[in-house]
Amino acid sequence: MMTAGLLPHFRALENESKRRELRPVVARFALASAALALIGASSGRFDGTAANDPGRPTAASRAKVSTIALAATRLTQSPVEENIETLARVVGSKYRVSHDVTREFVGTAYREAKRNRLDPLLIVAVMAVESGFNPAAQSDGGAIGLMQVIPRYHPDKFSAASGESVRDPSTNIRVGSRALKEYIVRGGTEAAGLQLYNGAPGDTSNAYATKVAAERQRLQDAMRRARERA
Repeated sequence: MMTAGLLPHFRALENESKRRELRPVVARFALASAALALIGASSGRFDGTAANDPGRPTAASRAKVSTIALAATRLTQSPVEENIETLARVVGSKYRVSHDVTREFVGTAYREAKRNRLDPLLIVAVMAVESGFNPAAQSDGGAIGLMQVIPRYHPDKFSAASGESVRDPSTNIRVGSRALKEYIVRGGTEAAGLQLYNGAPGDTSNAYATKVAAERQRLQDAMRRARERA
């Protein structure tokens, strides 16, 4: 027999279980609503435009469909996926890179950040400072790609013999993130690690680290504003 003291705890667990079971149902319902709104908007049935032009939805109906579809997408996204999506939009807008491309870059940054126990925004900020999200960027000193990796300094982090190249964006982010983590461990602090990454450990002003930190803060602020507008 269940004691009176355990009854509230059991009910709380039961309620949480029911909420988890309902989440997929709510998400599917929202997606179905978005599809229904899209059909109605295309036919003009929901806003009285059918009599004038049955094949042409109004701006209001298109906006309604967009809003419903966005809400449905959010219901099916995890918090991490939502952060990736928001950051990809922010980066794409600021650096004039297509959303699909930035989504791939940012998604890879989050994956490598988890693997190396780094802040994903730190990796993205380094990409912004180093290359402005240009995967074809190359310096006179031989630094290549999004994170300006110098291959000869990191032969242990990728397999050239297997065809891997730091010119590939995913490989570049993977190698750059591992290098950054190693430098932070060696330097003892994030700022010292960033200075090592930049090849300027003797710069007591920490100019590079300050620049990356400022970019990370700008990205954080832009993400917050994007969420507030949504």
